[in-house]
Amino acid sequence: MSEFRQKCTGKTSLIGSFAAIPHPVAVEVMAQSGLDFLCIDWEHAQVSRDMIESMVRAADVHRVPAMVRVPGHAPEAIQAALDSGTQGVLVPRVSTAAQAAMAVKASRYPPLGERGVGPGRAAGYGYRIPEYLAGANDRIVVAIQVETSEGLANIEAIAAVDGVDVIFVGPGDLSVSIDAIGPKGADRLNAAIRTVIGATTAHNKAAGIFCASPQSVGQWAAIGASFFILASDTMFLGAGAAANCAAARDELA
Repeated sequence: MSEFRQKCTGKTSLIGSFAAIPHPVAVEVMAQSGLDFLCIDWEHAQVSRDMIESMVRAADVHRVPAMVRVPGHAPEAIQAALDSGTQGVLVPRVSTAAQAAMAVKASRYPPLGERGVGPGRAAGYGYRIPEYLAGANDRIVVAIQVETSEGLANIEAIAAVDGVDVIFVGPGDLSVSIDAIGPKGADRLNAAIRTVIGATTAHNKAAGIFCASPQSVGQWAAIGASFFILASDTMFLGAGAAANCAAARDELA
């Protein structure tokens, strides 16, 4: 668990998945699957703030690092996620270097940032504040998500921001933002993703990307990506149910 940030910044190949089902049972099932980490999706899933803590606890039971994708850039959301004891944050829709720097400041205690000190779960509800403060800046992963045309245009400046550990591509939103949806836009989208990954690795930061299926992991690893979020618990649930239902009907045919 304590080596998660080192693995990220050291560009160890890591495969995680989004945790979108708001229940610790789903987290425990996913944590036992062999994944390197989980990313609790507070941005798009129906996950409440109090449930985040329960989901992080469930991941902790199986010693699987859990990150939280926060709803936006607000420091309050970033700090709330970190107070739950998560190992890092994924900040969506970062389009400028200033927004990237803001995410770093909200994730780091002074003098490296402006994170507030509080008696949350991460700090043992106030009983381990000095111990937590001593190591939090070195352990917390700061990942930012580039998924807009503005972010693409500013990628060199974004990648140069000190304190950013991972720059993560969101292909879905990026495809919409640059008008590259569907098969006709595939080449344009792939070129944009290569631009983001290239700038990220050139600045010696870890490059990440969402992969809806495992078949695309190797494609992006070949050009420098090392941090992969593979589908989500809901996607795996749906795909597994559909495949097994189809197989059962084949047995009846």
